Amino acid sequence: MKESKTSQYEVYALRIGSNAHRTARENFFFDACCGPPDASMPLDYFFWVIRNDERTIVVDTAFPLSTGIRRERQMKRSVGEALAALDIDPSTVRDIVVTHLHWDHAGNLALFPNARVHVQGAELRFCTGAEMRHRQLAKIYERDDVMQAVGILHDGRLVVHEGTVTLAPGIELCLVGGHTPGSQVVRVATRRGNLVLASDAAHLWANVRGRRPFPILHDLAKVLDAFETIDALAESPEHVIPGHDPLVATTFPALRGDPDTFCLHEDPLTDATQSALVEESTI
Repeated sequence: MKESKTSQYEVYALRIGSNAHRTARENFFFDACCGPPDASMPLDYFFWVIRNDERTIVVDTAFPLSTGIRRERQMKRSVGEALAALDIDPSTVRDIVVTHLHWDHAGNLALFPNARVHVQGAELRFCTGAEMRHRQLAKIYERDDVMQAVGILHDGRLVVHEGTVTLAPGIELCLVGGHTPGSQVVRVATRRGNLVLASDAAHLWANVRGRRPFPILHDLAKVLDAFETIDALAESPEHVIPGHDPLVATTFPALRGDPDTFCLHEDPLTDATQSALVEESTI
């Protein structure tokens, strides 16, 4: 059923940087790599904006330039600069969805002093729990980001969800876990149907289409279950938006005058889900 126009949204993917040095073997779990394992397979770093005449919602807050440089990413712009391309003042944003609290998704929270921040309880408990004594787990989070989230909790602006919820008409937050215990995806109604912002529940189309998980994960079975959930929530495979796929930039039209902001609510220019790489990755 189509949503009413008042509960339909424009959805934008805003690219702030990339990891140009990643290889295919680094993007798939265990022996699931498709194609030559040493082939170049970069990742892009996005966050997302959902908006209509009634509300503007930011999905994830990426990471500061300083963090990107320290982690040797190739930076294009800051989150503030990216939002300016859409004429969004961060101080006016009232709701932020954090899909999970990894370093590349939960930085910059201080830019949004008036926003409620929506996170899953399972995620908050995990990244503040005893498991963080393990360096291999803790290094995927930024200590300052986690402390910022806890501060927002004490300020009364952190909204802790336990499972799937409706955030607003036409916007649903769906707990899937897998990548992290509290990973959530966002289903959003647009003029072309229901999109799913998969974030790191599906880094690449090749991950979700081929059922070949990304190697950073908490629960393999839940990652695979999440792929099924994402497909069930989305209008079609081309309505699934992966979290880090450079193909997003060639699949959707760019915002006029901004080569790093992409209009996900517009009709795709090509069908990335049918690319040769995705076909090769199908089990």
